[in-house]
Amino acid sequence: MNLFVRPHRLRPMVGRDPTEEHRGATPLELLFDVTFVAAFAQSSDQAAHLIAEGHFVSAAIGFVFVTFAICWAWVNFSWFSSMFDTDDWFFRLMTMVQMIGVLILALGTPPVFASIEAGEPLDLGVLVAGYIVMRVAMLALWLRVARQDPESRRTALILATTIAIAQIGWTLVALFQPPLGVIAPVLVVLYTVELGGPVLAARMSGIPPWHAHHIAERYGLFMIITLGEVLLGNIAAVSEVVGRAGWSLEAVMVAVAGIGLAFGLWWSYFVVPFGEILARQRRRAWVWAYGGIMVFSSTAALGAGLHAAAYVAGGEATVGVPGAVVAVAVPVFVSTVASFAILAYLVHAVDSFHLLLLAGTVTFLAMALAAASAGAGLGASLLLVMLAPAVTVVGYETIGHRRMSRTMQRLLG
Repeated sequence: MNLFVRPHRLRPMVGRDPTEEHRGATPLELLFDVTFVAAFAQSSDQAAHLIAEGHFVSAAIGFVFVTFAICWAWVNFSWFSSMFDTDDWFFRLMTMVQMIGVLILALGTPPVFASIEAGEPLDLGVLVAGYIVMRVAMLALWLRVARQDPESRRTALILATTIAIAQIGWTLVALFQPPLGVIAPVLVVLYTVELGGPVLAARMSGIPPWHAHHIAERYGLFMIITLGEVLLGNIAAVSEVVGRAGWSLEAVMVAVAGIGLAFGLWWSYFVVPFGEILARQRRRAWVWAYGGIMVFSSTAALGAGLHAAAYVAGGEATVGVPGAVVAVAVPVFVSTVASFAILAYLVHAVDSFHLLLLAGTVTFLAMALAAASAGAGLGASLLLVMLAPAVTVVGYETIGHRRMSRTMQRLLG
């Protein structure tokens, strides 16, 4: 019998070895991730339209709400997979069901933005329907763990219960559509249940073993998914510039700025050996796990900002170059600050050098805004924004790598 070819028969769904060697992302996990490209694209496109019209607040509220829903769906499955992936036919089918839910969620994005822009009750019907589909699969998986893994039974039941309670709450919100004036406390309660469920399970019975290097790789791959949105936004911006004036210096500058921003954020993210840190500091993973949502969301928002810049370049926006630069600079700032804050928590130290890098980042972002306000073109202004993440890259390659090495030696003994 060929040991490398086997049927995907049912296997007991018990916790995987958290020290398993050569554990990496599976083709199924990568396929699952692809569905989030569509979800991010929908959210970014809707936000870009509102930004181009000067409706920054509505764009921000809608983008934060929808992108959190997207990222939270990914986080739920990815951590479960790190703990219990059996790769049998049932696990594969439940993953497919969740992929269907993600695509339904993506289709529900435009109504959410439209209702926020109109000042009407949140139109969550389709988005919540997508979550219902996903959570049917997640509940089936957690209940299977409860039945087949005695060590994880209590944790699985707690998580299944909190997931069900949260979903019932969201379904009621979608059905009754409370007015915006009373929705805030309801959302606070629902987000508390969502985010607090895993914390409650950990405090009461512990979280099943997860693989530090595997989950670090999964987060890195998802970061690349969000950077893909940056590249899509850049393509849209360059296309508009070329469409108006052909290939010119302006078009080249916009193209270089977009690629440089994506590359700079990629380089900055992957200089930190998260797998090694998490393997030694497992109790600190909560901030990293939840904080990653902010990093992913802000990176995807950069794609929305570049897409809004495309509308400006095409003369289809009510905001000018300064508005486009704000839409690009703010996500870069949020992503950079969040990344440094997460790293500081993981290593339990604030590096003064990182504060200098942040100061340099803010300086270039301020220069970009000042240049745009003074009448500089879109390309030149975006090039200045591009230099903001480059500060971290240059800082790491010249001095920071030695400081990171000393930090790792301290953490790893």
